[in-house]
Amino acid sequence: MQDALMRWYDTHARVLPWRVPPDALAEGARPDPYFVWLSEVMLQQTTVAAVRDYFRRFTERWPSVTALAEAEDAEVMAEWAGLGYYARARNLLKCARAVATEHDGVFPDSEEGLRALPGIGPYTAAAIAAIAFDRPAAVLDGNIERVMSRLFAVTDPLPGSKPELRALAARLTPEVRPGCHAQALMDLGATICTPKSPACGICPLMPGCAGRKEGIAADLPAKAPKKAKPTRHGIAYLVRRKDGAVLLETRPPSGLLGGMLAWPGTDWTEDAPLEAPPLATDWHDPGLEVRHTFTHFHLRLALRMAVVGADAIPERGTFMPRAEFRPAALPTVMRKAHDLAAGAWEDATGD
Repeated sequence: MQDALMRWYDTHARVLPWRVPPDALAEGARPDPYFVWLSEVMLQQTTVAAVRDYFRRFTERWPSVTALAEAEDAEVMAEWAGLGYYARARNLLKCARAVATEHDGVFPDSEEGLRALPGIGPYTAAAIAAIAFDRPAAVLDGNIERVMSRLFAVTDPLPGSKPELRALAARLTPEVRPGCHAQALMDLGATICTPKSPACGICPLMPGCAGRKEGIAADLPAKAPKKAKPTRHGIAYLVRRKDGAVLLETRPPSGLLGGMLAWPGTDWTEDAPLEAPPLATDWHDPGLEVRHTFTHFHLRLALRMAVVGADAIPERGTFMPRAEFRPAALPTVMRKAHDLAAGAWEDATGD
């Protein structure tokens, strides 16, 4: 099966901007650990399609880990906007600075050394060790979990079955070409052993797949029932000055959207939020509401709008000039509020 998997990968490996293809590896090329690390952080809970453009922009602007370490926090958070899970961006900077200052800009080449860095957990450490340094580390992402559960007919539901799946992945990890092995399993799960309607007929692991033999492959991996997500409520205050400047604040460094630019607003609570406007003015309720889903809850964010004069002094937040404001630099939920309110600014003035 290992030989069949490698033959398949050598022919069908996905072309990804952070990956060194098998033929280039055979000729002596080596992956850039910075590229591998950056892509793995970006890919956590995010699709390859969504990550491609972000990866390209990041590596064009900050082509090395030392360049990223020297970047301003606000610039990195702005480039990350829209990719979600913003704690990853904060940990990205912490890790880059640790590599730059404590390791002379060189990533450790072992799982143990990588796990000592900020924001790098067991999966990411194993992926970097295998892909960047060709260490025989057992990599277990969502695609590989699915392949393992089907290949060995593991019927216990996730997440409880993770330890067993990790042990199975470790058992199959070879000493030769472990980085290609890990990427081959990722590609197999992404293109053939897919969540729905797996293409078993063209799978290189089909002859040894216990799930297929038992007729249960398409039903695996089993998953424990998800708990219903609660709904939280909040208010966002969108303020525009008559010269076009908008009122924004930087959220606290920890917590959801930590360190990101945002519209001033209330806390997000399961009860009705208490009004907390950032300045005293005539507020307009356009009857608009942003709906957004985070990992653990749904959010319903009511909008309040106002247009104020140049002499307005906010109690919190800072006016950003129109020429400097980029809606794309806002996190997704805040950009939704901007887009939703774009046609209602005139109503806020009463004109």
